[in-house]
Amino acid sequence: MTESVRARLSESLLTATNAEKAIANYMLANLNGLPFETSATLAAKVGVSEPTVGRFCRSLGYARFKDLKSDLRDNIGDRPWLVGDRLKQFRDRNLEGDMLARSLDLEIAALVRIYEIAHTKEWKHTIKRLATIPRVFVAGFQTERGIAQYFANQLQYLRPNVSLADVAGGNFHEILMEPPKSACLVLFEARRYSQLAISLAREARSAKIPITLVTDAFCDWGHDLVDEMFVVPTEFDMFWESTAQMASLGNLLLNGVFNELGVSVEKRMNKVSELHAKFTGYVGE
Repeated sequence: MTESVRARLSESLLTATNAEKAIANYMLANLNGLPFETSATLAAKVGVSEPTVGRFCRSLGYARFKDLKSDLRDNIGDRPWLVGDRLKQFRDRNLEGDMLARSLDLEIAALVRIYEIAHTKEWKHTIKRLATIPRVFVAGFQTERGIAQYFANQLQYLRPNVSLADVAGGNFHEILMEPPKSACLVLFEARRYSQLAISLAREARSAKIPITLVTDAFCDWGHDLVDEMFVVPTEFDMFWESTAQMASLGNLLLNGVFNELGVSVEKRMNKVSELHAKFTGYVGE
């Protein structure tokens, strides 16, 4: 069953080698897509050998990768994920080789996975911290910086003292010199990972600053440095990997913070909107 597979994969991370961690992280982020994989395609995506995939499956208690997929099948393997006539047509085209239809299928599975993440203990801890800790810093580098800025700007509507990390400053002192237990860091990062992201995570951990990392299935350094690591599927058979689901996960985080803060947040949101209207304005006013 899905929960059995997820539990085995999560437990394996405690003692796994680097290659095994890479396989486990990829599988955890793409459980709904595993029925489409073979050991060869999985090995190619993770960057390991096919025998390594086989050995890893045996370490989990499965004779081969096919048996692991069979353990998933009752819940997701044979169930149509696409409903409605239009979506059924897309899925039929997928079976006939339409790659866009397959991409749609994978994106829907990824969205389901994100909502599953939102029911975990780690998620609840993160929501509580984002709603109550005095300061929140958000960081993202390269193409993920836009997602980080969007998340920070939206969170500023809900609570005070939210800042996007100052990359131009060159030393992140505004984060790393915060008093203990007074700040946390939310980090968005996908491969190829920026050296800035790893360096900041290491320094923040040394400064005892809690870190929430939103990343992809290939991140093999996050578990050793962060408090929560939310792994988002990013491979949808497109030219480039897509980090769009990171923004979706960010929206769920914002929704969780809103619910945690309750009705008291309305006064602040109204004031921020009023100031925005005063300085920037809205179309039609």
